[in-house]
Amino acid sequence: MIGEALTYVFLVIGTAFNTLGIIGLLRFPDVYTRMHATTKMTTFGTTFTVLSVVVYAVAMFLGGNSVMFPSLALHTLIAAFILAFTNAIGSHALARGVHKSGCMPEPSVVDRLEGVRP
Repeated sequence: MIGEALTYVFLVIGTAFNTLGIIGLLRFPDVYTRMHATTKMTTFGTTFTVLSVVVYAVAMFLGGNSVMFPSLALHTLIAAFILAFTNAIGSHALARGVHKSGCMPEPSVVDRLEGVRP
């Protein structure tokens, strides 16, 4: 009973974060702020969605319904771990590429990375 309630709460929170990421993607003015919104919000949204799956799997396993649910929880946690790293690394690589192409943020006055070339 509590497992189901927590599952629904985590799903609603995850959906809210993902929706905020979509709104940020549509509303923010430049590529940097859009990337920031989508990276942060989808990471948090996916984390809460994964938590809902894990809570559901643990509740089903403790209820004696199936033996497969710990495997589901483990695979979901591995996928979330991989997504958290690849999301941040991909966003960083895109931001570097956009900056090197010369696209600047909207109200940018100072570019502190102008002379830096690795």
